[in-house]
Amino acid sequence: MSWITNFNLPKVDKNQSKDGTPELWRACGACQKMLFLKTLADDLWVCHHCGHHMRISAMARLDMVFDDARYEALDMPVVGDDPLKFKDLKKYCDRIQVSRAKTGLNDAIVAGVGTVHGHACVVCAMDFFFMGGSMGRAVGEGFLAAVDCAVERNMPFVVFPSSGGARMQEGVLSLMQMVRTTIGVQKLREKLLPFVTFLTDPTTGGVFASFGMLGDFAFAEPNAFLALSGTRVLSGTTAEKLPPGFQRAEYVLSRGMIDAVVLRSEQTEVLANVFAVCKKQPSVLSE
Repeated sequence: MSWITNFNLPKVDKNQSKDGTPELWRACGACQKMLFLKTLADDLWVCHHCGHHMRISAMARLDMVFDDARYEALDMPVVGDDPLKFKDLKKYCDRIQVSRAKTGLNDAIVAGVGTVHGHACVVCAMDFFFMGGSMGRAVGEGFLAAVDCAVERNMPFVVFPSSGGARMQEGVLSLMQMVRTTIGVQKLREKLLPFVTFLTDPTTGGVFASFGMLGDFAFAEPNAFLALSGTRVLSGTTAEKLPPGFQRAEYVLSRGMIDAVVLRSEQTEVLANVFAVCKKQPSVLSE
């Protein structure tokens, strides 16, 4: 065995090239073609080769949705970090600190008030990069705070879920958020305020099973993974061969569970049209 076989190349920071300069290119997760980051950002993080919609942060989502990326950021309620003093391979409180340092967020949810093509609304977004967008007490409280803001200001409410489901480190307290967020949706309905869901990749578990599928208008991004549980779990439970892509947005649309699959570049226009219809106004956008 030669010395070349045993030689290990040094690890390279994912945000830098080998010579230490900032990363300028990124490979598409679907077609593997290299994309220039500046062009990719201009294309809303959608591959211009295959149309793959990459996952984006919650803050990037708000900037993308609101007119001129201008909005009033809502303060998210502060909750205790580790109610069960949970520990597996690492302490739960340590995992939270790592995610906070990585994302710059306090937890996996942000919300803001602004306009979309001139229509005032409250928009809530989840961040998959914060512990897989899992829903614990902080996410539940944040969702309800955003709902209360929409009710107080008499505005439509929009949510962009991106989540692996309930946060296991909070046990039954995380499962309780399914009920609490559903009650929040009911508040909107009592005030006859539109509730719009834009399901992104992935939307699964407790988020999918609660407010994720309760929208008055339910949309999804192309090829988004939408499911209560993973494909392997379902295959093992049912002992059946499941159809290909049955947990993707297009298949879910074909079964009537959502209203449309919408390209990222068209989402603000779709929202503006929804708001105009709810206000009994003609659409000011071209068809």
